[in-house]
Amino acid sequence: RAQRNFYIAGFALFLFMVIKKLVSLISANAGLQVAKEAAIKQAESASKAAESLMTTTPAVDESTHTADIKDLTEALEKAKKEAVTAKKDVASMKSQSESLAKEYVCLMEEKDRLERKVNIMGGGEKKTSVWSFL
Repeated sequence: RAQRNFYIAGFALFLFMVIKKLVSLISANAGLQVAKEAAIKQAESASKAAESLMTTTPAVDESTHTADIKDLTEALEKAKKEAVTAKKDVASMKSQSESLAKEYVCLMEEKDRLERKVNIMGGGEKKTSVWSFL
């Protein structure tokens, strides 16, 4: 009985750590998604502003016009770089979520295996859940 309680306590501690890690990864993922969306919106607005300023040509002297074009092209390049980094962030978050799902499946398989082992060591009793003892 003491050994069974020891295994249950150890398994509960293990699950607690796994759940804690899952929660931290999910919260980090949510933060990255918010940052990605903000960067994408900023890049889109900057590119729209640059395009609208390039299409409207006010009657100004050539030096001011070339300076404006230079500034706008720099802003456009910056926005494109931010969009590329945002797309990379999306890809990395996607791969993180896929690996997190795979890890979850592996942990669930190990949990099932350990429950079967506990059932076998417990004398072959049919148990529906680890929590049914408590």
